[in-house]
Amino acid sequence: MTVSAKLSLVLLTGLLFFTALGNHEFAGSTEPRVGGIAMAMHLGGDWIIPRLNGVPFLEKPPLSLWLSAGALSLFGENTWAVRLASALAGLITVLLLAFMLRRWQRPPAIAMAAALMLATTASYWSNVRQVGEDALLTLGVTLALLAFFDATQRQRRPGLLFALGIAIATTSKGVLGLALPGVVIFAWLLSQSLMDKRIVVRAWLWPAGMTLLGLIPLLIWLALLYRQGGGEALRAVLWTNSIGRFDGSFAEAGHFEPFYYYLGKLPEAFLPWNLLVYLGLWHFRKALTARADLMFFTLWLVAQFALLTVASSKRMVYLMALTPAAAVIAAEYGAIVLQRVRPSLRPPLLVTTLALIIGVYMAVAIWIAPRADRTESFLPLAARINQLQAEGRQVVLFTPSERLAGAGVFYSRSLLEALETQTQLDAFLKRSPEHVAVMERADDPPSPLKTLDKIVVGNRAYYLLTY
Repeated sequence: MTVSAKLSLVLLTGLLFFTALGNHEFAGSTEPRVGGIAMAMHLGGDWIIPRLNGVPFLEKPPLSLWLSAGALSLFGENTWAVRLASALAGLITVLLLAFMLRRWQRPPAIAMAAALMLATTASYWSNVRQVGEDALLTLGVTLALLAFFDATQRQRRPGLLFALGIAIATTSKGVLGLALPGVVIFAWLLSQSLMDKRIVVRAWLWPAGMTLLGLIPLLIWLALLYRQGGGEALRAVLWTNSIGRFDGSFAEAGHFEPFYYYLGKLPEAFLPWNLLVYLGLWHFRKALTARADLMFFTLWLVAQFALLTVASSKRMVYLMALTPAAAVIAAEYGAIVLQRVRPSLRPPLLVTTLALIIGVYMAVAIWIAPRADRTESFLPLAARINQLQAEGRQVVLFTPSERLAGAGVFYSRSLLEALETQTQLDAFLKRSPEHVAVMERADDPPSPLKTLDKIVVGNRAYYLLTY
C-alpha cells in the first residue's frame, strides 16, 4: 500500500468511527449501564471493583472501564469521552488487519478492501461507536490470532504481540477473551496435525506458554480483586459470569437463546457484505489446503461460530470477533467477482459503492442517531432528578434496572440511593413530603403513592413518586 492509500484508509476509517461520536445520548441497555459504571469509577476512584450505583458489578474485567474512566478525566464528563476507547479499538483493528495482509504479500487492493469492508460492516461500525467492551475484545482477539498466524508463516514462536492480544482480550471479557482465540488456534493446530499426519509438540506448547504470559494482567487484577472483595468476588467473575453464562447455570444473566439462534441471524450478521462472505466460503472450500491464509480465516469463522453456538448466552454483538475474518473472505471473493466486470466500469463501481455506504453511515451518525434522543434518552429524567435535588429534595431509586441505575449515575454525576423492598420505600416516603422515589412501572401507581411526574424513556415509564 502506498503512503496515500494508508492515509486514505486512516481518514476514511476515522470519518466512519469518530464523526458525531458524542452528538447523541446513551441508548439501549448496555450504554447507560457501562457509562454509569465508568462514571462511578471516575468519580469514586475505586479502580479495582467496578460498581453500578455503589453495588459491585463483576460481570467482566475492567479494561474498557479503566479506559473510559480515564477518558472522562482527560476529556470531560460527556458521552464522546466514554465512547472513545471503543472507537480507537475499532480503528486500530482495521489498520492492523490491512498491515498484516500486506505483510503476508497479499495485493494492496485486497488489503485495502478487507480493511474497508471491516470498517463498513454494519454490526462492527455500530459497536465501535458504542460504550462497551466488545470492540476491545475484538481488537485483542484479532491481534492474538494475526500474530499467531504470522508466527506460523515465518516459522517463529508466537511473541509479545500475541501475548498482548491475549492480555487485551482477557482483561476486556475474561474467559471468553481466552476461548475465542483459543478455539481457532486449536482448530488450526489440529488441522495441521491431520494434514501432516504427525503432531509437532513444540507447535502446541509455544502458544500455551505465551498465553500464560498474556494472562498476567488479568491475574494481577484478580489478585487485587480477591484482596479487596474476597473469594465471592472471584467466584462472580470466573464462575458465575463466565462458566455460568456458557452452560446456562447463571439464569439471571439472560440472553439465553436456542442453539440455532445464530443460524437465524446469518442473513444480517455481516451486512452489507453477507453474500460475498458466504459465497466466498463456498468458493474457496477446495482451495484451503493450498492457501494457508484462507484456511486460517475460514477456521476463524467456523470455530468461533461453533463455540458461540454451543454457549447458552447469545447476543448478536458476540459475533463481532468474527468480522475481521469475514472481511478478508469477502475481499478475496470480491476481487474474483470484480474480474468479471469490464475494466472501465470497475473504478466508478467501487467509488460509487463505497461512497453510498459511507454516506448512509454518516446520515445515521449525524441525523438519525440524535433523533432517537427524543424518545430514548435518559437525559430528561436525569434533568428532573437534578432539579429536585437542587430544590433540596432527596431522591432515591426503587428497585432500579441496570440501565436506570447506570444512567442515574452518569447524568447526575452522583450516586443515588436504591431501595429494594416495599417496606423501605414506605418508610422513606413517610419520613418527609420532600422525599421522592423513582419507580419504573407499566401502569399508574396505586394510592397512597402520588405521582409528581411521569417520564417515558423508550417503551418504559418512570414515575417520580411522593406520599
